[in-house]
Amino acid sequence: MNAITRNLKIVFGDVASDVPVRIFWPLEDKGGWGCRWEIDWPDRQRSNFGRGTDAIQALLHALQMVGAEIYCSEEHRSGQLSWRDDWSGYGFLVPGNLRGLLRTDDKKYL
Repeated sequence: MNAITRNLKIVFGDVASDVPVRIFWPLEDKGGWGCRWEIDWPDRQRSNFGRGTDAIQALLHALQMVGAEIYCSEEHRSGQLSWRDDWSGYGFLVPGNLRGLLRTDDKKYL
């Protein structure tokens, strides 16, 4: 399966590590669509599927699930997680009930 990847960074002391986030191409199955996602945290891997009635809805749900996973993580709360030096946030959507967790740039542009 093909995937697109965004590498977040996490810093522990003087050591920075990648946190790859992968979104896979939506696939049709069981009368709907599924879009697999994975996050490789330093100590664990999280994965799941966004589901939808078509590929776009499945992709949107996967992106929101990734955003929720990131913004609800201890890594986010600790302030040790980042995406880019010139961006405050991670560039992922979240469901409406989590919008209050968004950082400055994500809150402004997403």
